[in-house]
Parts: sequence; C-alpha cells; structure tokens
Amino acid sequence: MSGTIKKLVAERGFGFIAAEDGNEYFFHRSGTADFDRLDAGVKVSFVTEPSAKGPRATNVQIAA
Repeated sequence: MSGTIKKLVAERGFGFIAAEDGNEYFFHRSGTADFDRLDAGVKVSFVTEPSAKGPRATNVQIAA
C-alpha cells in the first residue's frame, strides 16, 4: 500500500499516513527503519496489520 505522511510527532515516536485508499493509518517508530528521515508530505509504502485500536501501518518505507 502507499500514501503520504500526514503528521509526524517525532518527539513521541509516531505519526499518521494518509493512504491512497482514503484511510488514515497510525504508525510507530518501531514500524520503520526510516523514522528519522520522515516528515510531513513524504511519500511512503507500507503494509497494514491489525491492532487493538484498528489497522496500523508497519514496514513503513520511503517510496522509491
């Protein structure tokens, strides 16, 4: 799946992705090796997995 970083809360280690499917997905710094290179507006690819609060993004990578 792909999308764009909508909001990044770097000091708390999480953010949100506006996906191309129209949904918004939460992600945590543990779900990406690129966290320190992310910022609002960056295009990313990711997969989703279920969580207690709904689907979340993991394996978040900067899109090529």
